[in-house]
Amino acid sequence: MSRPPRPSRPSTPPRGAGQPQLVGDVLAGFLSRSGLEAKVEAAAAVEEWAETVGPQIAAVTEPLRVSEGSLFVAVATSSWMMELTLMKGEIMRRLNAGKKDGKIQHIVFVMGS
Repeated sequence: MSRPPRPSRPSTPPRGAGQPQLVGDVLAGFLSRSGLEAKVEAAAAVEEWAETVGPQIAAVTEPLRVSEGSLFVAVATSSWMMELTLMKGEIMRRLNAGKKDGKIQHIVFVMGS
């Protein structure tokens, strides 16, 4: 029994063929096209928290997560929670400095350990 003929291959090289690309460039393009770029940029606030607020505040807080543009932060004491609430505008300004679309819209302080 004879095999059916194989389909012909396209004459143009597959998309992305040619020069190698940096993984970071490929990932950035994917994030941009998929609409995830802003979410990833906002989520970086968790990693940037200690550097943004400094060692004194970082010692009594723990960034938990970013959800729907809100950064949730656990605070050790109610006194610090009050102090941080007064500083919220300045902290948000620092966190959002240099960001494009992934800006933190709100900071939610919660009692934590």
